[in-house]
Amino acid sequence: MLMWLRMAPALHLIFLLIIHRVSSADWGVNYSPTQICALNNSTMTIRCKYTYPPRGYQIMEAYWSKDPTDWQNLPDLSKNSEYSQRLQYLGDKQQNCTVRLSHVTKNDEGQYYFRFISNVSSGRFTGPSGVRLSVTDLQLESPERVKEGDSVNLTCKSSCKLTDTPTFIWYRNSHTLTNIGDELNIRSVSRTEAGNYRCGVQGQTYISPAVYLNVTYAPDTPVISNRSAVIMEGDSVTLNCSSDSNPPAEISWFKGNKSLNSGRIFNISKISSDDSGEYKCGAKNVHGEKYSDPVTLDVQYPPRNVSVSVTDSGQLFSDLVSLMCISDSNPPALNFSWFKENQSSAVGSGQSFSAVQSGRFYCEAHNPHGAQRSDAVTVTVQQHAERNIITVTSVGLLFIFIVVVIIGLFIIKKQRSVKSEGLTVMQNDLYSDVSQKVQAHDNPVCNPGLADESPYETMNPRISAECRDAEEIQYATVQYHKNTPMKREEEEERQSDSIPVQQPDQDHRQETVETVEESVIYSMLK
Repeated sequence: MLMWLRMAPALHLIFLLIIHRVSSADWGVNYSPTQICALNNSTMTIRCKYTYPPRGYQIMEAYWSKDPTDWQNLPDLSKNSEYSQRLQYLGDKQQNCTVRLSHVTKNDEGQYYFRFISNVSSGRFTGPSGVRLSVTDLQLESPERVKEGDSVNLTCKSSCKLTDTPTFIWYRNSHTLTNIGDELNIRSVSRTEAGNYRCGVQGQTYISPAVYLNVTYAPDTPVISNRSAVIMEGDSVTLNCSSDSNPPAEISWFKGNKSLNSGRIFNISKISSDDSGEYKCGAKNVHGEKYSDPVTLDVQYPPRNVSVSVTDSGQLFSDLVSLMCISDSNPPALNFSWFKENQSSAVGSGQSFSAVQSGRFYCEAHNPHGAQRSDAVTVTVQQHAERNIITVTSVGLLFIFIVVVIIGLFIIKKQRSVKSEGLTVMQNDLYSDVSQKVQAHDNPVCNPGLADESPYETMNPRISAECRDAEEIQYATVQYHKNTPMKREEEEERQSDSIPVQQPDQDHRQETVETVEESVIYSMLK
């Protein structure tokens, strides 16, 4: 069977020569070219010329046939429904036998022959060689994947060499590129150049099937999203980690340096204060690994575990007890109220409170999310009123004592200053002055004790002044004997240390007068 197929073209040619009994010099068909490679869905043109004897013959029919099975009755291809709309005979009935076939497909591949018939029954001829038509697709060759920054070459190929020299054009994602030629070279390819590539031939509608150029690259810095500004304890929290990478990166989650679960989404169904802290995600593929900036989950909650701490006041003799309100809350409690048990109104505010009376006290802590009160504590305040009075009295006596000592020292200093000046009172002046004072003292007007009745109901202002001077006079007498100087000095020192203050009587004044002549008397008057 195989041998028969190989011998069929030769036998067919012999058969044609026999039935036509014509000379090859008078009858013939010239195909140009004999092999055609047409692009799928393109338009194919077969150029040809035919010859026959110039005398006695008139061409009645001229047509094309494809892959005939009955060589005696070759079918007219233009009468075939598959070709009637696409096949166009461009020749004539003289010499031109050119034909055009549009929208060629793979089904159009085969051997095409031209046949013409004259007015003479024996004058018919079929071009024996025919034209071989091949229909090809365009195929784009490219690497499966290329790393960002590498060079890449894309080649547009066909299964046969196109008959007409083509001008290739390139497309990326339906956009025409400026490159021309059957190869597209990209140096240092970037991720933006990834996409679907196609090639085509200028002037033809057919383009190659798309080929995706896969550009791979390391992950970009991941970004965490879907994070709420305020997170309340008990809420559900979902974090989303996104990172541009090719191939897709594996996502991992971390709290501090502790590894958590993996996956693009991290969810905490019922968050607690223990979940507060810094979180980050990491993205890793074959080309590298990167980590996101940390985000802080600040879990907030109202005050809890509120208690009262009793502390010393730190003040001496203080009749109060200091209390401190302690609470756990986020944000920290800033407002505190103090209550005495069985009283509806607050007795104080602030985190610390000073109790001045005994009783049971409790506090309430407030933050923007709520409030909580503590248990009541019993406070006993010690009263120290008596001790305070004693303390004040002791301090007052100490102050009076210091003032008296200062005044005494001042008097002694002044007395010593008067003695050191060595005031000498002359005898007559002293006696006269003393006599006047004695008379004033003995005057019954000044001294009511010397007379039973005062002759005056109202005292004269001048006499009253003299009597006051007599009552207020204080003096001291120091006798200096000429024959005993050492004794005088001793007596003077002794008398200066202890000066008697007295009212002089009459006997004493007489004794003093008698001794004036023998002694020099120094007196200090006040």
